[in-house]
Amino acid sequence: MTALPLAFGAPLLDAIIRSVPEDFQVDELPAFEASGEGEHLLLEIRKRGANTVAVAKRLAQWAGVAEMGVSYAGQKDRHAVTTQRFSVHLPKRVAPDLALLESDEIHVLASTWHNRKLQRGALAGNRFRLVLRQVQGERGAIDERLRTIAARGLPNWFGEQRFGRDGGNVPAALQMFAGRRMRRDQRSMLLSAARSALFNRVLAARVEQGCWDVALDGEVWVLDGSRSVFGPEPMNDALAERLAHFDIHPSGPLWGAGELRSTGKALELEQAALADEQALALRVGLEQAGLKQERRALRLRPASMQHAWLQDDALELSFALPPGCYATAVLHELGSVVEAQRP
Repeated sequence: MTALPLAFGAPLLDAIIRSVPEDFQVDELPAFEASGEGEHLLLEIRKRGANTVAVAKRLAQWAGVAEMGVSYAGQKDRHAVTTQRFSVHLPKRVAPDLALLESDEIHVLASTWHNRKLQRGALAGNRFRLVLRQVQGERGAIDERLRTIAARGLPNWFGEQRFGRDGGNVPAALQMFAGRRMRRDQRSMLLSAARSALFNRVLAARVEQGCWDVALDGEVWVLDGSRSVFGPEPMNDALAERLAHFDIHPSGPLWGAGELRSTGKALELEQAALADEQALALRVGLEQAGLKQERRALRLRPASMQHAWLQDDALELSFALPPGCYATAVLHELGSVVEAQRP
């Protein structure tokens, strides 16, 4: 993300993160209450130093079911302490001893029955508690930048997780579009990376032009907290008020087949940002893969954002983000935050 522009001026700090897993804590915000009945055991699990897929495999072994019988709403970081839900399909409603799951990596916080399998994306968002260490930078300026982010929001970048190690997912997507065969799970990941790269290009152009959080002629709007879109329609006082109160956000394209919904200046900017040879190859590949045009909000406002200095060089941040939004977008607006080296 270091190549992406900044919305609020020059970087203010250098810091490290994930010195220990506890410095990166994520709690899933559930999207629904469990029904209390059914044949799917819903588990709330805190994991430390383990990735979501590994925990799902452990649950399948514990329950004696196929891996496809275990589901989760979203993947969480490995080098972190995270809380998330899993569902395990147990048609006979007989669960093995939960104590058998306990380890240094897995702790079961709660369990209950539910009448449906946990679907991907079935979460209301994520709450983060991050600790930056070895912070170098002027404290007053950092405080002010964080207050600005809390009040104004920030660009809704797709984070570096989408693009793989050293950003290799986009080149791999181009190879796939050129005819290289990929496994189904790889294909899905690479399609997402290609779409995300094109969205970030449009957002970068709007950040550079200072219009990522204001209306352009021909703007398409996204309702806050949903995927519902409307417009374009002429700007008026009612839309301006909704924009100011974060009820709606300007949007950018998630590429696929079909015409861009934007018009006027918004359309011109999107077309210009996606006109080079690589962008054209990604666009064609996504269209031929059968994806359809969709939209994503260009602006993000973290909820309940707070910060505190634990020491002169240790800064704690806490905030909540909607599904599909990245904590790295917040860190990007502060400066250079790199992961601590691990053995």
